Amino acid sequence: MSIQMKNCVTVNAYGRQLDQLRGEASRISRGNKADWWIERGDKGTHFCFEDAETTKVFASICENLAIPYREA
Repeated sequence: MSIQMKNCVTVNAYGRQLDQLRGEASRISRGNKADWWIERGDKGTHFCFEDAETTKVFASICENLAIPYREA
């Protein structure tokens, strides 16, 4: 699968933080009935979502957890 940089958030998180973000991505995607996936990149981990609204919610979670992120 190639990275579709639309509706993606790139984070630099490891270990427990990354596990926590996976759980949050799963939870919000299930709530929004949207698919999501993760791809590793040379500039971080890409959390990608089917729709922009789910991406925005995920970005706000990153912000609330003080985890640096970039929206793509």
